[in-house]
Amino acid sequence: MKKTRRQFAVEASLVAMGALGISGEAQVPAPQQPTPGAPPAFGTAPPVGPEVTVSTFAEAEKLMQSPLSAKDRAEAAGNWRQSMAAVYERRVGPRKLMPLDGEAPATVWDPSLGMHAGVGAAKFVRSAASGAALPKDDAAIAFSTVTQLSRWIETKQITSERLTRIYIARLKKYDPTLRCVITLCEEHALAQAKAADKEMAAGKYRGPLHGIPWGAKDLLDTAGIRTTWGAEFYRDRVPAVDGAVTKKLNDAGAVLVAKLSLGALALNDVWFGGQTMNPWLTEEGSSGSSAGPGSAVAAGLVGFAIGSETQGSIVSPSMRCGVTGFRPTYGQVPRTGAMALSWTCDKLGPMARGVEDTMLVLAAISGDDPGDTASAAKPVRFDAEASLAGLKVGYIPAWMKEAPATDVDRAALEAVTKLGMTAVPVSLPDWPYDSLNVILFAEAAAAFEAETLDGRLDQLRMQVPDAWPNTFRQARFLSAVDFVQADRMRRKVALEIARIFREVDVLLVPSLRDEQLVIFNFTGHPSLTLRAGFVEVGEARSDWAPDPARPLPKFTPKRRVPHGVTVVGRLFEDGLVGRVGMAMEKKFGVSGERPRGF
Repeated sequence: MKKTRRQFAVEASLVAMGALGISGEAQVPAPQQPTPGAPPAFGTAPPVGPEVTVSTFAEAEKLMQSPLSAKDRAEAAGNWRQSMAAVYERRVGPRKLMPLDGEAPATVWDPSLGMHAGVGAAKFVRSAASGAALPKDDAAIAFSTVTQLSRWIETKQITSERLTRIYIARLKKYDPTLRCVITLCEEHALAQAKAADKEMAAGKYRGPLHGIPWGAKDLLDTAGIRTTWGAEFYRDRVPAVDGAVTKKLNDAGAVLVAKLSLGALALNDVWFGGQTMNPWLTEEGSSGSSAGPGSAVAAGLVGFAIGSETQGSIVSPSMRCGVTGFRPTYGQVPRTGAMALSWTCDKLGPMARGVEDTMLVLAAISGDDPGDTASAAKPVRFDAEASLAGLKVGYIPAWMKEAPATDVDRAALEAVTKLGMTAVPVSLPDWPYDSLNVILFAEAAAAFEAETLDGRLDQLRMQVPDAWPNTFRQARFLSAVDFVQADRMRRKVALEIARIFREVDVLLVPSLRDEQLVIFNFTGHPSLTLRAGFVEVGEARSDWAPDPARPLPKFTPKRRVPHGVTVVGRLFEDGLVGRVGMAMEKKFGVSGERPRGF
């Protein structure tokens, strides 16, 4: 019969007494059955795992930055194998239990912290039709916004099949340069396009995405079409069912033309097929991890794309490639059937060539799903014609004065008042916000525990200190105590942001400011990144840490590239962010310029 921890403790104490020279029947009582009703005790499990010593803890203190006294170190080493090693049985055995893909943690992040967030019933008002005639040039058609394409399809000026063939031809022509496509879905797309045309000819119009070709970041499951996560060891992975967003877009009548690249396991822009490049500057990567969506949208290869963000993966490629990216409120869009990197930070969102496009897509993909316990049944409220007069736009003065903010960011802030809104300075506590990344690294390492432990990560193309293989291995040595403390800090940060949004309606922030990417991804607030102007660069940009062995290309003269700004909104007020973004987009007047050569 298996011994209880208390039985083991009694017997272990006898052994210890004998080792100390305490012997004899008169001194050592015989083992007894545990007293009925006595609870189990911590630190009394059978010893398991490798031997540890005082020196082991002395070295471990350097990783944890948590020094112990000599006495405390000796005590910890003395019973580690009885007290703590046993809790690793799930991973090291003998009774191993490895969570399966799709099994989320029990805890669910609620960005509203139980407070009221989001108001009103669904309301969606599109902008009026422009009345623009269909261009004769296929490239001009391809670079048109979804807002415009949908009007041409609705009025039968172009068929979905013709539009789909235009994009397929462009994908084939330009992918060798950009490396943004993992799987071209030609037959699937043409079948969907023909079905869409047939439905519309019969009088069934599903809405503004009906017949519009789109591309999916290749972490979104598509039934019968491989979904590789950009990783060598999943290049033949073919899901049996569609992800929730795929299904919603199928229901909206959209046409899937391509599975687009992502940095392997959603990091940066290098995948098993190479590096995805920026159409505006093909000597540099497109940024990531929504690398393919950013590149393909910018080059006019799809009508729109679905990207994902955990910490900058929509914002950064949108900036680099000059497209419009919308990262919804956490929970606004269900993630069922999408690769999990961080259960409490991951979000799926649209990337397109115009702000209203992102709103049209967001309305189609929003909603709850039983496979994603964090998803919320929150409607999208958007009115393209509503006035912005009187809205308060917050900004953090220090952020606008220093890099990475540019003159484009500062000009955008000046444009706020010209649009009838009021710019309001706000402040944040000077806290160590990057400490929240304990949560991200721990969740990501947990999501890919199996691949880390069995060595599959060694197959990934990028094997540098700042790539996932090293990060996932290092994360095994993060402190669980610090994870909990970071979670407590997360609540404090969320309360501070809630305070700011009682003062203002939206925030204007430099898109690639580290604090803004960390803060608002952890609090879950919606974010819109849109092109606001252009800057000049004398060197190619990279998501990767500098490597002297691989210097980046330099340019003389400097190259002109797009630069964007980011608008952040209240929780579940994604539509308001879109309204502000549309007004700014019109004021900037730079969204229509195309990259040369495409």
